[in-house]
Amino acid sequence: MSWPGCPSRSSAAGRRWRRASGATPPRGPEVPALRVPVPRIPRVPRVPGGRRTAAVAALRDRARRLAESAAIGTGPAREAAAGWWGRAGRPAAEIVSPLGWTVACVTAGAWVLGLVLGWAEALVAGLVGVLLLLLAVAFILGRSSYEVRLDLARARVAVGDRAVGEIAVTNTADRALLPAAMELPVGRATAVFPLPRMRPGTVHEDLFTIPTHRRAVIVVGPVRSVRQDPLGLLRRQLRWTDPQDLYVHPRTVALQGSSAGFIRDLEGLPTRELSSADVSFHALRDYVPGDDRRHIHWKTVARTNTLMVRQFEETRRAHLAIALSTNTAEYATEDDFELAVSVAASIGLEAFKEQRGLSVRTHAGPLHTGTGRTLLDGMTRIEGRPLRRGSVDVARETAEDVPNASVFFLITGDRPGAAELRRAASAVPPGVRALAIRCAHGLETGRASIGDLTVVTVGDLQDLGLALRKAAA
Repeated sequence: MSWPGCPSRSSAAGRRWRRASGATPPRGPEVPALRVPVPRIPRVPRVPGGRRTAAVAALRDRARRLAESAAIGTGPAREAAAGWWGRAGRPAAEIVSPLGWTVACVTAGAWVLGLVLGWAEALVAGLVGVLLLLLAVAFILGRSSYEVRLDLARARVAVGDRAVGEIAVTNTADRALLPAAMELPVGRATAVFPLPRMRPGTVHEDLFTIPTHRRAVIVVGPVRSVRQDPLGLLRRQLRWTDPQDLYVHPRTVALQGSSAGFIRDLEGLPTRELSSADVSFHALRDYVPGDDRRHIHWKTVARTNTLMVRQFEETRRAHLAIALSTNTAEYATEDDFELAVSVAASIGLEAFKEQRGLSVRTHAGPLHTGTGRTLLDGMTRIEGRPLRRGSVDVARETAEDVPNASVFFLITGDRPGAAELRRAASAVPPGVRALAIRCAHGLETGRASIGDLTVVTVGDLQDLGLALRKAAA
């Protein structure tokens, strides 16, 4: 901008004029400057390192207290919501089947599409879905009044035996009940028993058979009544009985006194079997050539003029130890493992018959052996699985638990070799009769020795008695 009477500031003449005259060109009117107040930011005081750490910890503690107070404040609401879901949501989820939820969702979607987009077809589909759900509700409504009895003929059977049970349903209502169905869970399967239309006081009975091909503890029950619509949209269940356990015991055979290793000693118990040399006196008998003359009763000889010798009751150590390997890697097949369990159970039952103490141990730990029934119940619950520990480990643990045993049985499969069996026998205390029984279907019954260890091979449970008699010879 140029002023009157002076050249432009930007021109060279103007610059020369200013230098020559030394004057300052006149200024225009001054515009007052706008002053905007700027807020001052307070300076944060510098905190030393230790005090800074304390301040951070205090802030964290305050945040934690706030979070805890918030959780405490919302706790009753969350508990109330969980209680409402337990009272209403879970029963609804149990009543509505997956197909029912699908129909409900499709019905809701059809109504939304029909109302928003004006699709008549969608409205018709939604109306059909509503009718189906209403009909399903009508099928499951109503009260059922039954008296149900679940009866098992035997709660304990052996593998292959017939397990029979009965369900008796009585209508205890004052009116007739519509047809329904009773469900009976048997292990992982479920049996369905249809109920006809029942008048008041009518009793409906059904018999059932449970397969017992494998050793197991089968949970039978609870019996529950089921009401559902023909399409299976809704399903209503009522429980009427408690579950019962059916023990399928392993197969056993009678050994008839075939257990080996009866050692006579001063700490044993007298038995009914007689012996010519022991500590429990029984009676006198006539002398037989070959009898020990130290047992001649001279007072009786002097009185009767007949040689008489003392007869004793045989005393035995009353304890037998069984170490059963449950490592399936030591068995060729599952049937071989079942054979080993049956062998252990048969020897244990024979020990009870002969009034001997018994200890049984597996890799999972010792079994309860108070009676023959508890022994078989424990044998039924045994499960085999691949393990890092083998026969040597279970033999060592059993020998440590039962140091006063007279006979030691190690029952395993055909996979452990001679070296492993020798290591297992080394864990048995000296003076204890040790036998190893190798179980494998198809093998011939035989007997071998590895040092002081007697090794018996059993290919069939029926040959166990013969094998033990050979081992005791």
